[in-house]
Amino acid sequence: MIETKEKEIKRGRANDKNSDLLCSMLDSNAKQIKQHGPDSGLSLDDLIDDCKAFYLAGQHATSSLFVWTLVALSQHQDWQNKARDEISQAFGNNEPDFEGLSHLKVVSMILHEVLRLYSPAYFTSRITEQEVKLQRFSLPEGVVITIPMLLVHHDPDLWGDDVKQFKPERFINGVASATKGRLSFLPFSSGPRTCIGQNFSILQAKLFVAMILQRFSVELSPPYTHAPFPAITTVPQHGAHLIIRKV
Repeated sequence: MIETKEKEIKRGRANDKNSDLLCSMLDSNAKQIKQHGPDSGLSLDDLIDDCKAFYLAGQHATSSLFVWTLVALSQHQDWQNKARDEISQAFGNNEPDFEGLSHLKVVSMILHEVLRLYSPAYFTSRITEQEVKLQRFSLPEGVVITIPMLLVHHDPDLWGDDVKQFKPERFINGVASATKGRLSFLPFSSGPRTCIGQNFSILQAKLFVAMILQRFSVELSPPYTHAPFPAITTVPQHGAHLIIRKV
């Protein structure tokens, strides 16, 4: 696929009509190589790895967020009803639109709490490029540092004694207020390498919740066993058995 699209770009046959993410990546890479030389661009293996990363981030992480949101709403019917009321006020029976989605405060609170409790990406890593001093620690160049986001999100020293409870009201005044200005909410990492798809993922999740709750109610099926499990992303180890009813 990469080689075919590269040939189309070289022949000038690639256009906006059949452009996709891969085309955009290849076009950008071709311009980089043309301006700065062959060593400045991505290799074929780099491009394949990037495609895998986009798939993993765009498919697995977002689907994990969708599943845990449905589980949380099934466990907490009061919040499900609050979210449905907000969605009904915003859209009625109409299709959700971008403007309305951006004003769904209750849904945003729910999604943030789901991301805290069941962060799809449960750890990330960084490598020191030079010696770094972190309080009493001195880290030499080349050290791999692992940040366990899931443990940070479940730390009672950062979130209080009710850290294990589902309480979306933590985020009633936004993330900065909930974290008291500390870097303790990291579902999309942070800093220069913050997930590039963060806003898109949240937008997708809001649309998903809105379209589901407009049409259905969800509750846990008796066989459901609550067992979050860290696989590629955080998943329900025994599946998410739900009962979905039309409203």
